Amino acid sequence: MEILGPRDVPLGGPRAMRVRRTLPQRARTLIGAWCFADHYGPDDVAASGGMDVAPHPHIGLQTVSWLFNGEIEHRDSLGTHEFVRPGELNLMTSGHGISHSEVSTPATTTLHGVQLWVALPARHRDTERDFQHYVPTAVPLDGGEARVFLGSLAGDTSPVHTFTPLLGAELSVTPGATVTLDIDPDFEHGVLIDTGDVALDGTTLEPADLGYAAPGRSTLTLTNRARETARLVLLGGPPFGEEIIMWWNFIGRSYDEIVQAREDWMKGTRFGEVQGYGGASLPAPELPNAPLKPRGSKR
Repeated sequence: MEILGPRDVPLGGPRAMRVRRTLPQRARTLIGAWCFADHYGPDDVAASGGMDVAPHPHIGLQTVSWLFNGEIEHRDSLGTHEFVRPGELNLMTSGHGISHSEVSTPATTTLHGVQLWVALPARHRDTERDFQHYVPTAVPLDGGEARVFLGSLAGDTSPVHTFTPLLGAELSVTPGATVTLDIDPDFEHGVLIDTGDVALDGTTLEPADLGYAAPGRSTLTLTNRARETARLVLLGGPPFGEEIIMWWNFIGRSYDEIVQAREDWMKGTRFGEVQGYGGASLPAPELPNAPLKPRGSKR
């Protein structure tokens, strides 16, 4: 069992709300095709100002938005205008290029959730833009419940399309309970702790930790030793098998691909326009002096 601790980073700029990032990091770039995990809140919007991420671009990935509390308004260059609410999945496919904005709504007092990215395999990285919204039902477990937003778990399967096999689910474990889950032994898994005193197969995880389990396991056992219900997010997928370059909001396969995407964004081409935001788009940061190198997960 490997424990990946979080680091604090600003979301959308130096004065934006802060998030806890556990993927990517030097120890591990991907878990399956999951390549990015931000965990935020509970954030007092009255004190922090909430989330206000101006229109920004993406290539080569899918964004997965999942909330525990609050509400976020999503607008994108497909023309989508949708809200992210607790227990509801918003999945956006960037393909060759898309742009979007994310703003917490005026009624939101507390903002709490995760923002996740999925790397598209090379053969699909230039696919068409897309947006999917799905509300999974709660599936009872012996000692808790699951909401399966991607893939299959505990007899439930999400209808949401992905380009590699994936698992994504919110789990709750009642105080003092132990939950054993049947999982695909071909998958590697990550368990992101939101609340509770949780042990994953006997290894203690702190809130905001991401526990990593390598392929080869057919079960995962979660024990909540706290007096409150534990909440966590389970991610999984077969090892990705490709190296990626991840810079700013882009996932590519070569330095030149990243350079071209940045140039297109700054010129106002390729990514479309987000209607209804009411402010300027985010400019791209400067590229580093040294060429970016592809990275993959260690084996």
